[in-house]
Order: sequence, then structure tokens, then C-alpha cells
Amino acid sequence: MPTVSVGRDRLFAALGRSYTQEEFEDLCFNFGIELDDVTTEKAIILKEKHLEEEKPSLDDEVIYKIEVPANRYDLLCLEGLAQALRIFNGQEKIPRYTVASISQESMLKMRVKKETSLIRPFVVCAVLRGITFDEASYNSFIDLQDKLHQNICRKRTLVAIGTHDLDTLQGPFTYEALPPPEINFVPLKQVKNFRADELMEFYKSDLKLKKFLHIIEKSKVFPVIYDCNRTVLSLPPIINGAHSAITLKTKNVFVECTATDLTKAKIVLNTMVTTFSAYCKKKFEVEPVEVILFDGRSSVYPDLSEYTMEVPLSYITGSIGVPLEVDEVTSLLNRMQLHAEQAGLGNNNINVSVPPTRSDILHPCDVMEDVAIAYGYNNIPRRKLSSLKPLPLNQLSDLIRYEIAMNGFTEVLTWILCSKKENFEMLNRKDDKSTQVVIGNPRSSDFEVVRASLMPGMLKTVGHNKDHPKPIKIFEVGDVVHLDEKKDVGASNRRLLAALYCGANSGFELIHSLVDRIMEVMGTLFVPVGDSTGYYIELSGEPEFLSGRQAKIIYKGRPIGIFGIVHPEVLNNFDIPDPCSFLELDIESFLQGSV
Repeated sequence: MPTVSVGRDRLFAALGRSYTQEEFEDLCFNFGIELDDVTTEKAIILKEKHLEEEKPSLDDEVIYKIEVPANRYDLLCLEGLAQALRIFNGQEKIPRYTVASISQESMLKMRVKKETSLIRPFVVCAVLRGITFDEASYNSFIDLQDKLHQNICRKRTLVAIGTHDLDTLQGPFTYEALPPPEINFVPLKQVKNFRADELMEFYKSDLKLKKFLHIIEKSKVFPVIYDCNRTVLSLPPIINGAHSAITLKTKNVFVECTATDLTKAKIVLNTMVTTFSAYCKKKFEVEPVEVILFDGRSSVYPDLSEYTMEVPLSYITGSIGVPLEVDEVTSLLNRMQLHAEQAGLGNNNINVSVPPTRSDILHPCDVMEDVAIAYGYNNIPRRKLSSLKPLPLNQLSDLIRYEIAMNGFTEVLTWILCSKKENFEMLNRKDDKSTQVVIGNPRSSDFEVVRASLMPGMLKTVGHNKDHPKPIKIFEVGDVVHLDEKKDVGASNRRLLAALYCGANSGFELIHSLVDRIMEVMGTLFVPVGDSTGYYIELSGEPEFLSGRQAKIIYKGRPIGIFGIVHPEVLNNFDIPDPCSFLELDIESFLQGSV
């Protein structure tokens, strides 16, 4: 979850009172957030520079690091956080956000050219008129943009925010997409002109901006916003122009959000303007901008209207497990910034008006969750649901875990993702493309595929612990994934058991005896080869095991597992110097009677 760093003294001033650390932790817990850390500005700087921390002095500003839910974008800065806590404490009412009433003729215009559809098709805009910044609120304004860029904007790939001093510009504006050599302007914090293609090279050495270059650098056209004098406002999602940079003296702020996702662009714009409209001359009022598309269609932004959701009281109380009256529920919802009232006389439904700041409210379950938070999770009585029963597969898994642990094996948990090499080549197996589930666009070569066996993870565990005293006896009960055309998602999970012995000798007889013990626990008799009433073993020829030192486990006529001495080449691939024996068994077969 994202963490918001705020100055303690400024936060307490905004809340209208001081708190002890314990009192503030309780307030955060009751509101559904968490005080993650208490530090100082100096300590943060020293940590970023990897320098040794010094003892804090009384003059150092105390910084609270507060963890907030990932979908509560309105809490990503001090202003939104303080306002939410004041409303929660009953210190103020929920604000009503309004769009300034101006004629369409006098409204600022943003005209969108057709070429933008090739790279970044959407733009939404708004104006904050008569805003007053001080140094703290200005820094918070910039910091909120960075937080949104990292969060909902997905590092500017979905949405990029540009803020400009409107008094330095002249509308109407145009949003275009042009070849890079045709775009020329002075970027923010620079003094000379750059062509857009030159900027791409220039910012490759910039620690902050180089992370965003890949979004557009390979495109034939770059998005750019101009005013009517052809002054560049921004080259989204990379950099704004220096001409329209906002300062502490800025009174009118033009906010534009370019995007590949229109819904997220609207949320980001609403978050920016609602949060900082509190600093405007007309509090909580935002001036709209008309966006005119190349085909003549137009829309006015921002949309600050509230939408209403009717939620049955029975749904809320039934889900939480607490009998509450309508008045209690509406009072709790109002504390959570949701306007709520009874749907009608004698009606137990509740009308909930969701403000533009609460984009996280999508379903009645979100309303129910807010009621539970405001009521207090610690105040909800504990109860055991009569209908709650463990799944048979999980019950069986726990039984097998217990039995194997009683045999002296230690349970391990390994990654469900691995590399293609580990899944096949390092096990001497050939990839026939029939089982392996491949990850699209993997972030690392270590996590390219979903494991088709528990064996790679177990061997890696031993390889990384080869200096551990011998013998090593470990096991895992976990899922693997195979391609499956019968499933609507194209793949299915199977619950497997794996056990491994590593020591001075192979321990083959110990693994064999473990197989017998598992079958005994399952109530399955050892039967002659060919008998389908119990289980038997027969010679197998898998490449990951030594030839002649491996066997298949046949249960009711079907193979459900294999065990044997691991091949020396496989051990060498995983950097294991000692002999190992390994067992892998499909435990779902005991429930289904088939593989």
C-alpha cells in the first residue's frame, strides 16, 4: 500500500489539535489507515544518500509516514488526509464540490487532433481559479502529482498530469501528435530550446525522467499541447514547458491530464482539483474546460457530479454481522465522506451519494466496508459461521502435512513461478509445449513460467542451503499449473506433494518408506501389479532420475506420482554436491479417483 509522508506539526495544525503518538495511532486504526513510521526530514535525506543516521535533535521536523489503502487516491497528500480525518472526527461536514457556472462561449477550449489517437488519445482539463499557495501547500501540490503518477497512473503509462500557470498562456489550446523534429521548446528547469528527439537523448542521463522515455520514444509521433500562440505547455508524459511553470505566485492553475485510459484520467483530474480547490478564492469550486474532439464531439471536464447508490440495510448488517438501525448506518457513512440518508419513510434501503473524491466506491460492498470501518472492526463480535467448512482438498493437504512432519521432514514454501530453464533443461526434460504455462511480458528471467512440478523449487532450496547440516529432509504441499483445453482459462491447478532427502547417501529407502506411509494413511493397500483396487509401483524412465533407481506410483490403475534417486547431472545443475532422493505425488487423485 502507498505511504504518505506528512509533517506531524502541520498535520496536527490541520486537524485542529495535537495528539500523542499512541492517540494518533488509535485514530489511524479507527479510520482504516496505519501510522507506519515516525522519522525526521534529516533522517530521510541521510537514508536516501546511504549515510549513517544521526541522533535526532529537538529542532528536526517530525515526519509521520502513514500507510493508506491503494485505492484511496484522495488520501495521498496532507490536505486530503486531514480533511478526511476532520470529517471522521465530526469536526466538519462533507464538502460539496461544484463546477463554476460559466457560459460555453467563455469556457476555455482544448481541441484534440486526430493524430493523437496513434499514441495517447485522451485529454481532460480543468482550471483552479484564485488559488493561493504557500511553500508547504505548493510542495504538497507537486508531491500529489508524483504520488498519483506512481499509483493509479502506473508510472505515467496510463495517465500523465501537467499543471501550468494559466496567466502565462492564452487559449484555446490544442492537443496534437507531431513528428519529434517538429516539436521545439524550452523544457522545465532548462534555459535552451530542445527538439523533442534531442530531449529523448538528453533525458537518458536523468535519473528521474529516463524511466518514462520508453513510453513514447519509439513512436513516430509525440504528443504535445500548445496554446493559441504555439507555446508548448507540455510534452506528455515526459516534461512540461518552462514557459508555463507554476510558482508560489501562481493564482490560476491550468490542469491537463493526457491518457491512454479515459476513466483513470477523469479520476486523476478529479483528485487533483477537488483536493486543492480548498485553496481557491471560491472554495471547492472548479472552472470547467471544454474538450473538443477531431470529429466534432465535445465533453466538459471535470465531472464533479455525485452518483447515488441504493443499498439495502439488510445487506450491510448481514455482511458485517451487527444489528444496526438506519440512522446509525447513515451517521457512520457520513463520517466516511459518503452522503447517506434513508431511501424513504418505512423503507430500510439507504441512498448513498458518492462524491467525486471517492472513486473507490463502486459497489454496495464498498459501502458496507466503510460502515464496518467507521463502526470499528474491534467492536464487531466474533462468531463462527455454521456454513463455513474447509474444502476437502485443504483438509487432505493438512492431514498429509501432519503425517510427513511426524516423519521428521521440514515444510518449505517455494515460488510458484520459475524460469523455463529450471522447468525443463535443468531437469533434463524436453519442453513439448503441451504443459508449460508461460507468463506474458515477465519482469525477470527468474519468473518466466508457472511451475509444472515442485521439483525445481525443492532442488533450488537445497542448492542454496548445501552447507546446512546433513541430512536435509524437506517437503512441500503446493499447486502446479498445466495447460488444459477443457478449462475456460486454458489451464488448471493440481495439488502435489513433494519430499526430498539429501545426505551422505541417497536415502532412497527413506523416500520409499514415506510413500508406503502416505498410502497407509490414505487407507490404500499395496497390491500386485495390474490390480486396480490399491496401489503398486513399477519401473519408470524419467530423465531427471537415475535409470533403474526410480519408480512410478500406480493408484487404482493410474499413475499418480514418481520417486527415485535424482540424476547427478540434475544435482550438478542446481549446485548440489550430495546425493538426493525425491518424491512427487498428485494428492488430488485420492479425492477424485483419477488424475
